[in-house]
Amino acid sequence: MHLLDCPTQDYAWGTAQDIPFFLARPSTGAPVAEVWMGTHPLGPAMVAGPHGTVPLSDLAGELPFMMKILSAARPLSIQVHPNAELARKGFEAEEAAGVPLEAPHRLYKDANPKPEMVYALTAFDTLVGFRPTAEILRILSPLDHPVAQRMVDQLTRNPGFHGIVKMLERLLMEPPSVHEVHQIVALCHARLGLGLDIKRAYTSVVEIAPHYPGDVGVIVSMLLNRLTLQPGEAAYLGAGIIHAHLSGMCVEVMVNSDNVLRAGLTPKHLDPAGVVASIDAEMSRLARVTPELVGASVDVFEPGEGEFGLAVAQTSPADRDGVELPELDARILVCTGGEVELTNAHGETLRLTRGAVMYAGPEDGALRVRGTGEVAQAYHPAQEGRRRRMLDLV
Repeated sequence: MHLLDCPTQDYAWGTAQDIPFFLARPSTGAPVAEVWMGTHPLGPAMVAGPHGTVPLSDLAGELPFMMKILSAARPLSIQVHPNAELARKGFEAEEAAGVPLEAPHRLYKDANPKPEMVYALTAFDTLVGFRPTAEILRILSPLDHPVAQRMVDQLTRNPGFHGIVKMLERLLMEPPSVHEVHQIVALCHARLGLGLDIKRAYTSVVEIAPHYPGDVGVIVSMLLNRLTLQPGEAAYLGAGIIHAHLSGMCVEVMVNSDNVLRAGLTPKHLDPAGVVASIDAEMSRLARVTPELVGASVDVFEPGEGEFGLAVAQTSPADRDGVELPELDARILVCTGGEVELTNAHGETLRLTRGAVMYAGPEDGALRVRGTGEVAQAYHPAQEGRRRRMLDLV
């Protein structure tokens, strides 16, 4: 077992207080958006070795999964993660073209797809997947504006998932002016003033607009389902599903990738054509992940196609013998609350307080948790699809 020193990312949408408080560090007042826990070359965790501090990959090799702590004070970009084929082709093309990995216009940072799951630590708001056609039409039809009515006409003529994608494509390729976006925001304000909203669509517009005034993504937000996760709830976002996290703090677990294609709500490089090309009809659903309870204290989440798993153990003095975590291969663990002690199969112990991160390898065997707190463990499932339990919401 090894304690890890994990890098943070200072993206502008992050919070000034939440992650520093989580890590028991003083806040500088600057935004801190993410903590990366894994072996990705753009932000590897570090571990103390016999000859000094080295990347975790020197000890564990390249892990197929990555875990993050994410804290958002304002909306993230509207984005899609590419599937395996698009990621491989995109990465190879940019490598062949000599685009530097750190270049702001670089789209593919690696050759991997990026399905992911969010596990809420606080109330967590996100936009994910397209609303049904009828719902989108109910949202747009009352807005007396040429842009909204053009979208209504287009979707009425060509309904369904592929019609929504075509409507999105035209909206992104022929974006409304800043003035037109402001006008639509004003119409949404007026609807809310009358007490009229449709599944928080107008609320989303009004909340997002001050952060990204005039951005086409403000209008795109009306097309997406809005989901609020309560602490302890999780949702799966497969590669190819359009989404934009809005606010809150969560644990993310994902394939070891940083491939993001963006369509709005960001100052970063946009690739609207890539977003449209990456949207996958099979991944358009909105799904919560139902955990399997192991014993009395461990929730196990294994969504998707077995790319990653997350086991969350909540322990207390009532667990006299401690709680055994599943899986025996490479694991990354973070204490998300309280204070716990981890014991491996050889009787070695490691104490974690909130925000502390550790790596355990196959040689550590089964891990047992004692104390009063919560620990989240990311891993690659030994048996694909063993605990795949998801609830479709649309």
